[in-house]
Amino acid sequence: MKTSYWLAAACLAAALPAHAGFNPIEVQDQELSQLRGRYVMPGRIISFGIVMSSTWRNASGDVIGASTSLQVQQSTVKPQFYVTTFSQTGNGNTPTTGTGNVVGGAGLGTTQGITQTVRAAGDGNSAYNDIAINVTESNHAPGQGPQVGQVLLNGGTVTGTSAAGSVAVSAVNGGIQMAILANNNQGQTLQQVAQGNLMQNTSLLGNSNMVNNITQLNVVLGNNGPSTGALDCNLTSLKGLRNLGY
Repeated sequence: MKTSYWLAAACLAAALPAHAGFNPIEVQDQELSQLRGRYVMPGRIISFGIVMSSTWRNASGDVIGASTSLQVQQSTVKPQFYVTTFSQTGNGNTPTTGTGNVVGGAGLGTTQGITQTVRAAGDGNSAYNDIAINVTESNHAPGQGPQVGQVLLNGGTVTGTSAAGSVAVSAVNGGIQMAILANNNQGQTLQQVAQGNLMQNTSLLGNSNMVNNITQLNVVLGNNGPSTGALDCNLTSLKGLRNLGY
């Protein structure tokens, strides 16, 4: 273990008050690499929310889609997803049947982390995958208004249909999945958050389709916890290490 690690631990021990003192222990580099950037102070998360939406618009202007939301706070008794499906009628014409063929992609369902793909075998298509993570600080959790939509039960599915196709929102694999199958062989799209992974996959087989997949994670951290000095772990003392070349 490098001397700098022991020196940093010693400075921390000296800077903390007596009732919070501790004895330094050795932490291997491999363990540090797994911990870095993955955690926040216990109790700091006062609100967590997720919003997902998927929309498919075909060449005739027909629309099918769904949105779902979940918000969890300290006062939440039972976290639940609320689902809303929506549709829109276009100009009444039937799009030309898609004749494209997308090959491969069998391994996309086994990836880990964040996976975003767009595979197109038609012309004039537009596809958009987006993930947003918003982290803010506040003295209190945001207010919860009336929830809109249908409650998604564990293992259940909420569906919707239109001239554009069908949408199904399901609670599967310990998470949530949103899938659209477009009519007239125009293609399909899948959006899923489960077991620490996020996937957004779209396959386009027809022409002039517009597809949007959006997932937004909202985290609120409380800023009314321990004093600033305690949370900062006496950074002033640690800054002195720079003078020693660390």
